[in-house]
Amino acid sequence: MNIKVEIDAGSGFCYGVIRAVEQAEHYLKFNSRLYSLGDIVHNSLELDRLKGKGLKILTAKDVRNLKNDVILIRAHGEPPETYRMARDNNLQIIDCTCPVVLKLQEKIRSTYLEIKEAEGQIVIFGKAGHAEVNGLVGQTDGTAIVIDGVRGLDLIDFERPIALFSQTTKDPVEYERTAAYMLERGKNVKVFNTICRQVASRHNSLVRFAESHSIVLFVSGKESSNGKVLYDLCKSVNPRSYWLENKDLIDPTWFKDGDFVGICGATSTPKWQLEEIKAKLSYIIF
Repeated sequence: MNIKVEIDAGSGFCYGVIRAVEQAEHYLKFNSRLYSLGDIVHNSLELDRLKGKGLKILTAKDVRNLKNDVILIRAHGEPPETYRMARDNNLQIIDCTCPVVLKLQEKIRSTYLEIKEAEGQIVIFGKAGHAEVNGLVGQTDGTAIVIDGVRGLDLIDFERPIALFSQTTKDPVEYERTAAYMLERGKNVKVFNTICRQVASRHNSLVRFAESHSIVLFVSGKESSNGKVLYDLCKSVNPRSYWLENKDLIDPTWFKDGDFVGICGATSTPKWQLEEIKAKLSYIIF
């Protein structure tokens, strides 16, 4: 079968994830274990690789019982309560909060304090319960409203001053659409452009990549919020797009003679996994 295969040059870990993984690997060179508060990356294969080096994943409940040790805070960031708990339990923090997320946390906190006396409301466009969103809501003492699109607008009192922010990895087109609805309904709505520039630029480049290939293999963990957004984007412009968590899910019946196969992934997908998919595809097809 005559098939060409290309890996998207723009896919792979974003800066925040690269930094967190590198920090974890560096620490584990000299220590037998490192605790991470939550999954350091939403990718099961990469997690398994790091666990093999000594990474231990903890929940927030676990951390409450951990004392006199070291924990890593992943790129998603954490609410202020986590830092207070760490101080109380004498925990050393390796803080890998993405600089983009950290800047957003600080902006939400300062805006919240500014509009609090006027009974203003912070609204966050994002996935409720997502680690990054939990950290953002924590900057408002738990008072922020989280919406996932125009369906959540009924939760908002548009008579109050409103400041709208977005989770850094959300779809910029959907955020713009939601913001437009809010600006129409509210007299005092301020919109902040807080989607990561690297993520936003990925949307445009991924559209071009998906359109230029006859079939797309999108690789990421199913738990990845960014993965879902980017896969849906690929699928919208190329119906022959398939979401894979690992190489064993490749189905030979997907391919036709003459196909130009594009392999791409989320910001939580390592380059080595994309190469692994390409190698497995070559073994199956050729």
